[in-house]
Amino acid sequence: MEKLRPLALISVYDKTGIGPFAKVLAAHGYRILSTGGTSKYLQEQCIAVEDVSDFTGSPSILDGRVKTLHPKIHGGILFDRNSPSHCSEAQHHQIESISLVVVNLYPFTQEAVEKNLPLDKAIEYCDIGGPTMLRAAAKNWQHCLAVTDPADYEQLGSELQREGKWSERTRLKLAQKTFAKTSDYDARISAYFSKGMGVAEEPMPSGLGLSLKKVQDLRYGENPHQKAAYYQFMDQTPGIDPNQLIQGKALSYNNLLDLNAGLDLISEFSEQTAVGIIKHTNPCGCATGDVPLLEVYERALEGDPISAFGGIVAVNTELDGETAAKMSSLFLECIVAPSFSQEALDILAKKKNLRLLKSNAKASQSLQFRSVQGGLLVQESDYEHMQSNECELVTQASISDQCQEDLRFAMKVACHVKSNGIVFAKDGRTISIGAGQMSRIDAVEFAASKAEKLGKDLKGAVLASDAFFPFRDCVDLAAKLGIKGIIQPGGSIKDKESIEAANEAGIGMMFTGIRHFRH
Repeated sequence: MEKLRPLALISVYDKTGIGPFAKVLAAHGYRILSTGGTSKYLQEQCIAVEDVSDFTGSPSILDGRVKTLHPKIHGGILFDRNSPSHCSEAQHHQIESISLVVVNLYPFTQEAVEKNLPLDKAIEYCDIGGPTMLRAAAKNWQHCLAVTDPADYEQLGSELQREGKWSERTRLKLAQKTFAKTSDYDARISAYFSKGMGVAEEPMPSGLGLSLKKVQDLRYGENPHQKAAYYQFMDQTPGIDPNQLIQGKALSYNNLLDLNAGLDLISEFSEQTAVGIIKHTNPCGCATGDVPLLEVYERALEGDPISAFGGIVAVNTELDGETAAKMSSLFLECIVAPSFSQEALDILAKKKNLRLLKSNAKASQSLQFRSVQGGLLVQESDYEHMQSNECELVTQASISDQCQEDLRFAMKVACHVKSNGIVFAKDGRTISIGAGQMSRIDAVEFAASKAEKLGKDLKGAVLASDAFFPFRDCVDLAAKLGIKGIIQPGGSIKDKESIEAANEAGIGMMFTGIRHFRH
């Protein structure tokens, strides 16, 4: 019976390409079952259609909520054609086998999430029958083909015309794709319900449904022998959107990491013009000020002009022509800005491989994920920063208002430096940075040697540390360098020794009470 009268059930929200595909099916002898709007659409395309309600003998009820949830539909999809008992039971109940299910789902993300509908409205976009039919077909993939993506119609039609059937590989591939699709769909709905119930306020939920889509394959990962791709969360506005790349080669794995680091850094400075220069996800220069962008960029670049070579630059205001001309004299991988003046674009167009990305993205307070063998580490974002009235002056020496501003600036940068991290700063700009050292004194020494190498005097600068000083040696070295202010979290069992060292040197030191490790 099936070979003579194969059945295809078609019920789609997105009608793209369904007419031509249905005509191919009809030309190969398929009877087509359909529902509601899809049935009407196919009939308008002059395609013979049998309505599901006529096929089952049951009307669509409850405002269309129940149409395909019927034994003749799910029995026809699910019964094992190789099982004599299944075949006998299907015949007894007059269940015909359904060989193909073509379904795409109500657009929950577009209609509910993006429009921020209340739950009582959003539930109307929770597709029930569609995922049920698709999962049934995918389970019985050897006998029933599950099709959920209009992009597959052309290939499936060509294969049917060429071979007269679909291969086992095609069936299995589409079954896997179906389970991935329905899993993703459910995850998005689950996340929205959690938000609606206030469950999102729970710091660490008992389970996580991650819904992501692949944006693009990357040339390679951190190194050429590693394959890589870029995925975005379905329920979040993309922070780094490759579609906003307005010049240059496609973004690489390392570009994306550095761009993310740069955007996170300049997000710290919303009240002033800010420039961050990133190399290997670490700041190598940063500056802020109520002055022209060119001056802020030049001050950031002075932080470490050697390391800036091959780095990325992030700015929080429109990139003008004067600053673009200065940037063009240095080899950079990427520049990211909220916008680019036409003059800037004309100047930078001469550097065809230079990537220019438009982005207004701010540091996210959502959960952060890192993979480990066998799972994920999940944590809240590190967005806890000190306010001036929350810092504790722990030394005898006072700290001027200007010094306090420099200390706050230095700590904001230190939050983005790999641990152990030390930042020397003065007048709203970094002087040198010690990143990723195995001991804190090494980080101070490295930053000091960097400053010396660049011919910089640290006298009168401030020092920020991402975590406490375990010993007084860092303070003693800071005193020798002429540092006038130190900011650190505090919390060491030897805090008293560090405070005594600062008092002996006449250095003002503040404790924030907040550590900023970055591994």
